[in-house]
Amino acid sequence: MNPPFLKSKDQIRIVSPSGLINPEYIDGVAKVLSSWGLQVTEGKFARSEYGRFAGTKEQRIADLQEALDDRTVKAILCSRGGYGMAQIIDKLDFTSFAQSPKWLIGFSDITIMHNVITNLGISSIHGIMAKHLTELPADSEQVIRLKDSLFGNFPMYSIPLHKLNKAGETKGKLIGGNLSVLMAMRGSQFDLPYQKNILFIEDIAEKPYHIDRMMQNLRFSGVLAQLSGLIVGQFSDCDEDPLMKQTISEIILSAVSEYNYPVCFNFPAGHVDFNLPLILGAKVCLKVTKTEAELNFNDF
Repeated sequence: MNPPFLKSKDQIRIVSPSGLINPEYIDGVAKVLSSWGLQVTEGKFARSEYGRFAGTKEQRIADLQEALDDRTVKAILCSRGGYGMAQIIDKLDFTSFAQSPKWLIGFSDITIMHNVITNLGISSIHGIMAKHLTELPADSEQVIRLKDSLFGNFPMYSIPLHKLNKAGETKGKLIGGNLSVLMAMRGSQFDLPYQKNILFIEDIAEKPYHIDRMMQNLRFSGVLAQLSGLIVGQFSDCDEDPLMKQTISEIILSAVSEYNYPVCFNFPAGHVDFNLPLILGAKVCLKVTKTEAELNFNDF
């Protein structure tokens, strides 16, 4: 289920549930969101600092819970990722949110929030946050695509051929996010429903053998066998390791080699400037051919 799409003068709340954020980025993103015709508010503690975190656990819980419960808030933008959601996710109550859904936007550590919302049967947006919305040109594709998605115009992506792609066509619910965060949630109440769904993964600053270990876990735990498709985003700042005898893409391909579903590599989403929005929890069509890969959110 999609939350109601935004319209002019709707309220969007900026919160900082994880890492410490430069207040200049909150000022900057507020200007951008206001230019979209939205009423911008921010959590009481969105600019707070407590070590590496944007406030104490109690402050971050309070801000996020208020945003989840306030029915005048139609969308929640997480200012940044970092680390911190794992400390507080089990202290949040999603009862009111489930009764009156709203869009949540963010990525990286915010993957945990996406997992919870996906499990509620509600869509959310894996997309750019305060820093990129402040620094990117207003007419950049990432910014335009995010705005369009929030206002009801879902994307259809055509991705250039990658030599390791596995051809095929499939439909299913799009799930996933940051691979390391997903693995941290494995076996918990915040794990994902993988059966017949299309998994998206990305990561940053992980060693290739760490990525291989995570992919092997997904393989021998049966997760990879359950999927209907795999979309591999950007694995940025992950230096290649010649001792592994495989690139990171080859490591991932090897883990899914025995399955027949389509696999798309090099999707432009993750910890990179060109981070296109993905509607997690939405039903999508993934088509991988010999010339390109298509991801369509408008085929249902």
